[in-house]
Amino acid sequence: MVQQEHQYEHTVHQHVPHQHLVQHQPTVQQQKLGLQPPPQALTPLKKKRGRPSKQQADNKEIKEEEDEAEAAKKAKRTLNRFNGMSVDEVMAKTLPDVITYNLDILIIGINPGLLSAFKGHHYPNPGNHFWKCLFLSGLTEQQLDYMHDHSLPEKYSIGFTNMVERTTPGSKDLSSKEIREGGRQLLDKLQKYKPLIAAFNGKGIYEIFCKEIFGVKAKSLEFGLQPYKIPETKTVCFLMPSSSPRCAQFPRAQDKVHFYIKLKELRDRMKGLAVGREVVEMQYSFDLQLAKEDAKRMGIKEEQVDPEYESCSGLHDEARQNI
Repeated sequence: MVQQEHQYEHTVHQHVPHQHLVQHQPTVQQQKLGLQPPPQALTPLKKKRGRPSKQQADNKEIKEEEDEAEAAKKAKRTLNRFNGMSVDEVMAKTLPDVITYNLDILIIGINPGLLSAFKGHHYPNPGNHFWKCLFLSGLTEQQLDYMHDHSLPEKYSIGFTNMVERTTPGSKDLSSKEIREGGRQLLDKLQKYKPLIAAFNGKGIYEIFCKEIFGVKAKSLEFGLQPYKIPETKTVCFLMPSSSPRCAQFPRAQDKVHFYIKLKELRDRMKGLAVGREVVEMQYSFDLQLAKEDAKRMGIKEEQVDPEYESCSGLHDEARQNI
């Protein structure tokens, strides 16, 4: 009987290949002992190769169409923003200096942004705090805007220039080489025109200038009057926080007015002017959203990416590290 059971077990395994079994059949001996066969490992199903499904193809086609439509809208917005000019055409434009000899104050930026080059004026962004701070500090008698920049040298003895002449969407597009060269060109300009005060609009600009011209790596710069004069001139350097609303350290106009007041006081002191009615620093409200709405009503389009909007330093951090 035992021999017959072994023969039966051998017969089952001989005629039914192991790999074709869905599940191990218990042997007679296992049945007697009440044992269950070990579970067979499940083989994972292989993913069929071939073309993607029709649904996947349709989704991909829809995504491509949406991307093309968005790119077309972006290009159209750019053309509308610059009256039909492309970004490359705007970048080919330059922003002339507003400068003459023996100015009281020469405002120095990093380089022209797209909107500045397109408009042909300095600080045209409606959210930029420059023109508001100029008025609130008493440096101008009335609230002006970028359209008045060419009148400032004659009326207020204030001019404008940039360290680098080339127009870019942002200061991060400038190479460290051209920034250093721009510093040397700025030195030549200051020695030629000899302003009373060279006012740097942003800490990063002065850091580069200080290292390139004076050979000093400024580790901890304080805003205000600086210890170095422009060689071969009586021009002093004054450092202000960037007038950009994206200046993290001084995000509001009222945070920056103090430095414009100090700039005015320095000018008056150097010129030996009698101190008249002092400008009183007081709390006031500046709403950037309202400024944008006013600009929209006036038909002024705000620049979204601009060197004047980079950071409190007035220069992109990566560019500063490469100097």
